Amino acid sequence: MAKTERIRTCGWSAHAMGMILRNIFESFFLPSPVLPSSRQTPVFSSTAHVHVLPGANIYSDKLPLCNLAKSAPANSYACLALQLSPEKAYLSYYDVLLTVEDIKSLKNDWLTDNNIAFWEEYLERETLPRYPQARIILLRPSMTFLLMKEPDIRHVRSALPDFSKVSHTFLPINDNRNVGVAEGGSHWSLLLVSIVDGIAFHYDSLGGANYAEANLAARRMSEICGRPLRFVNLDDSPQQENGSDCGVFVCLLMRHLLVKRLLSANAREKVSMSMAGKMVDSNGGRKEMMRIIESLRKEGERRRSRSASPFSNKTPPRIE
Repeated sequence: MAKTERIRTCGWSAHAMGMILRNIFESFFLPSPVLPSSRQTPVFSSTAHVHVLPGANIYSDKLPLCNLAKSAPANSYACLALQLSPEKAYLSYYDVLLTVEDIKSLKNDWLTDNNIAFWEEYLERETLPRYPQARIILLRPSMTFLLMKEPDIRHVRSALPDFSKVSHTFLPINDNRNVGVAEGGSHWSLLLVSIVDGIAFHYDSLGGANYAEANLAARRMSEICGRPLRFVNLDDSPQQENGSDCGVFVCLLMRHLLVKRLLSANAREKVSMSMAGKMVDSNGGRKEMMRIIESLRKEGERRRSRSASPFSNKTPPRIE
């Protein structure tokens, strides 16, 4: 009989994390640990539920899994991105700086660390404030990479937030095993850790491709939190149909799980953590993210045009 996992959810104040530049890793890293090459059979079934703690400040939210609006012609900003230098700054959004290369990747390629970091920053700024009691952290890709690759747990603890009062953490998982190569991985998946119940749920849109990496991240989180975590690989996760949509799946599943499963449930309600049967419109997701970025860029340019600083035209459109 399939086992059923129940975890508790509760919303408290979001912990916003700053972006850590990749070049500081070189001062931390030692050779990375050898990961197992074989993929193991998941121990737990994909049937999983969460239980909401009483007393949570819960609000309804109508956000869909993905905006399915029909595609619109690319506006001037998307066209401009194709003409600018790849490393040229495109948008500064709080702690994330998107480059032209990031925009090109978002349109039709593998998502970069910056793409995913932007999405997490956006959810923290635009969605989580509606749930003031949420104690949920969206860990940035750079911090997840540090968690997995830095052997000295003291260095990891000093860089990561305090998880003692956190209920859940989302971690984007990448299969890059070479700490000397930036953007060296080829696949993204999502790990959702319920710290309050000691369970780590893994959502992989490419079968079990990132099983070992996600399992490693769960073990390191267990060390950081000082409590055991059971690793649950959800083998019924929605699957991508090409080789480049994994990052988009991570972003859309993250929002759905955050808003629909962890924050919008009623107290004491059992909520399934399985994503079986869910359809993910990756193309629509890319377009939605582009629309958000372009809207923010327009607003950033409007603010920049009103700035009295003589250097305003030399900085990227900024939202902060």
